[in-house]
Amino acid sequence: MKQAKDWSPNRVLYELREKGWSLRALAARNGVHVSGLSQALYGRYPRAQERIARALGLNPRIIWPSRYAANVPNARRKAA
Repeated sequence: MKQAKDWSPNRVLYELREKGWSLRALAARNGVHVSGLSQALYGRYPRAQERIARALGLNPRIIWPSRYAANVPNARRKAA
């Protein structure tokens, strides 16, 4: 079974523009710094990924499937 590829940062930005958003506008709307959202384009940042996906009307697993694969450890795992 072929695993879906993560969207490229350019595609994410393109899709945001198509919905009428820029990273700067989305950051302002969410009360966060634009660098926080831009970090999600290149690495795991669940809160920012969620904000971007919500602006696109999607689940973040659609945009970044590799970051949500079953074998990826949860960065916020609670200590037992």
